[in-house]
Amino acid sequence: MSDTQRLAVGDPAPAFTLPDAQGKPVSLADYAGRKVIVYFYPAASTPGCTKQACDFRDNLADLAESGIDVIGISQDEPAKLAKFADAEGLDFPLLSDPEKTVLTQWGAFGEKKLYGKVVTGVIRSTFLVDEQGTIALAQYNVRATGHVAKLRRDLALD
Repeated sequence: MSDTQRLAVGDPAPAFTLPDAQGKPVSLADYAGRKVIVYFYPAASTPGCTKQACDFRDNLADLAESGIDVIGISQDEPAKLAKFADAEGLDFPLLSDPEKTVLTQWGAFGEKKLYGKVVTGVIRSTFLVDEQGTIALAQYNVRATGHVAKLRRDLALD
C-alpha cells in the first residue's frame, strides 16, 4: 500500500471551506480559538457511518461542555448529507467534499484495506484541532463502533 501523506500531532491543520448540508460554506477558520473534532467518514447513511455519527450526536453536549465542537466530512453531496442529518437527528455540521480535496489534504483519502483487499477510498479518520489551529490528536483507520468512547478516554474527558 502506498503512503498517503498523513497529519501528525503538532502539524498545522489544513484550512478548508466546504458546503454544509444546506449548501452554506463552513470554514475551519470559523472555529478559531476553539477546539474542534474534525472527522472523516466514507458515506452518509451506511451502517458504520450512521453508528459513528449517532455516537458523536449522543456525546455532543459533553464534548461542548469540554469546549470541543464537532465537524463531520465526507464525499457525499449536500442533499445526501441533509437527508442523513434529518433521518438521524444530527445537529452538528456535516460538510461535503465530493472532489476529495480536503479528504486528501488531511490524509483521509487513499489506499486502505477493505475485507482483505487494497482499495482506494475514504480512510475513517479523526482529528482534534486545538485553539491555535494545530493538530492535537490524529487517528487514522478508526473503528466506527466505540470510537467516540475511545476518543473521550484519549482526551481524558471521562
